Amino acid sequence: MRRVVVTGLGALTPIGNNIKGYLEGLQNGTSGANIITHFDASKFKTRFACEVKNFTPEDFIDKREVRRLDNFAIYAIVTADEAIANAGIDPEKEDCDRVGVIISSGIGGMETLEREVEEYALGNGIPRFNPFLIPKMICDIAPGLVSIKYGFRGINYAIVSACASSTHAIMAAFDYIRWGRNDVMIAGGSEAAVTSVGIGGFSSMKALSTRNDDILTASRPFDLDRDGFVLGEGAGCLVLEELEHAKKRGATIYAEVAGAGATADAYHITAPHPQGLGAANVMKIALKDAGMTPEGIDYINVHGTSTQLGDISEVKAIQKVFGDAAYHLNVSSTKSMTGHLLGAAGVAEAIAGILAINHNFIPPTINHFTDDPELDSRLNLTFNQPQERKVKAILSNTFGFGGHNASVIVKKFED
Repeated sequence: MRRVVVTGLGALTPIGNNIKGYLEGLQNGTSGANIITHFDASKFKTRFACEVKNFTPEDFIDKREVRRLDNFAIYAIVTADEAIANAGIDPEKEDCDRVGVIISSGIGGMETLEREVEEYALGNGIPRFNPFLIPKMICDIAPGLVSIKYGFRGINYAIVSACASSTHAIMAAFDYIRWGRNDVMIAGGSEAAVTSVGIGGFSSMKALSTRNDDILTASRPFDLDRDGFVLGEGAGCLVLEELEHAKKRGATIYAEVAGAGATADAYHITAPHPQGLGAANVMKIALKDAGMTPEGIDYINVHGTSTQLGDISEVKAIQKVFGDAAYHLNVSSTKSMTGHLLGAAGVAEAIAGILAINHNFIPPTINHFTDDPELDSRLNLTFNQPQERKVKAILSNTFGFGGHNASVIVKKFED
């Protein structure tokens, strides 16, 4: 099958509004958590989140168009623009029938739906709805908008698999290129669920941290006192390209996509399998797909949400798959910095891995204070400080409600 490389990167995160800012945030161990500003959260059990900061949509998109878009679609367009520009893709020079877009979202336009329902209820049930309600809300509008803007007429859709969505998007884009169906794919994910319903819904599940008195350190993957995840928002996009196509146009190659896998836990709607069965299986499949052994991986960017059950089961899965090799690699959760970007988490974390390859460092798991005795102390979970390391290959895990598991392996490009 054809080889697939990464030639473009775009990011909009709570710790950096572009690739340069995101890299700096990862290198500095920045916490993206703060008091919620999108709505009045003073009566909620959780009053903080990892929001995108200092971002004005009108700086990137025409003001009239902004009114017709939910934030999740705006975030997707902005990161796709950055990735496409970063890759130097010129639609005038491409066969646009062979350029596709897969941008995922776990939830889509929640804020839009929430606002419209509120206005309907306050209007005494009079059915007056914004004509853009449906196109603003649906998850697949994000890839549709990017394809319309650039004239990309290849494969185009959204994948919805909760927090695994954008890793599944990368996997699908990877497959379409190596199978020969497209030459270039824009792949990523976007989420803007820091709304009253988003916070309220996750809070009612007792999934969120309630550490309102210590916001900056609330996201504590692997810490004994972790009490839930911190909701985040943002987006990320990759330009994936067939190797010879990239070389022919002289593109900068950041990394090569080596393999990917997808499985199901078949266990519970929200809880992970206690022994990490689905997580172990998906990593095994990704390694086999890449033709690699556990010893070939230098860094795992884990799902690591800062929940009691999830963190333990993922570590068990890593130890089951990697054996003794688990003690020679770095593991970290960048959600400790960005919060949980839900459907955008996978691509944001894959980008963190690609940046690790290109800058020879391991992003840290910040906010670690107390060791959890259930975790093997011999594992290098990269606590609190980034570590210098020559990184040749990374594995990125994402697991979603419903038992959806996805892993992708990216490695340093060697011709």
